[in-house]
Amino acid sequence: MRTILNRPVLSHLVPSLFLSTEPSLADSLSLWSGPLLVLWLYLPGYLANTAAMLGGKWIPDLTGIKPKPIDGGRRLSDGHRILGDGKTWNGLIGAIIGAGLLCMLTHSIGENQIVEHGIFLDPLIWADSSDWFWVGGEWGAAFIVGAFLGLGCMIGDCAGSFVKRRMGKKREGDESSEAPLLDTLPFAICTFMMGMLLFPNLIIGNSALITPMFGLLILTPVIHRLTNIFGYWVGLKEVPY
Repeated sequence: MRTILNRPVLSHLVPSLFLSTEPSLADSLSLWSGPLLVLWLYLPGYLANTAAMLGGKWIPDLTGIKPKPIDGGRRLSDGHRILGDGKTWNGLIGAIIGAGLLCMLTHSIGENQIVEHGIFLDPLIWADSSDWFWVGGEWGAAFIVGAFLGLGCMIGDCAGSFVKRRMGKKREGDESSEAPLLDTLPFAICTFMMGMLLFPNLIIGNSALITPMFGLLILTPVIHRLTNIFGYWVGLKEVPY
């Protein structure tokens, strides 16, 4: 098992927060490092929308299977679709798999990042083989953690879409739904909730991250827009939002 807690040779470099079985991050977070650390740890969830774009486009192209809307085309009594054509099973699968793979990458990059005020920390800090998600060793555990963060993102994204439809706000061609907060905050909040509820013993579920999460929420609409502009630029989205 590869975990910082079992690396005594590096203990002189590790802040006290990493050496406690009841770790606290509060003293190690600054105004700038807190939100950046949250963004890094929750990056699989934050980029799940991008993975959903890839899944929604590449899976049909590779398999010949047309995108299947999650709502099956059904409408509610208000006359609007439940979610719309933009939420597909293809995209959901792509988001979950992509987020899982991305968490494996952040786990690999963060292995030795143990300096005080560090940003690129291992999302599996404090994890061990007794955890429920420890399936297939450390790499399987990293994939599962990322996959659930991606699922949280998709749940929040669908929730935002559901509310927009009930409000009569929907995308029509190049015309925006004009609901930037509903396009961003639900997926971020649900991603955070997924991490806090399912992985309370990991660094991503530490309560000291709650305050930095609020700071990151302020920046989330900007991050989301830049991601969508990139997706539009490379041809993964029909509109840049």
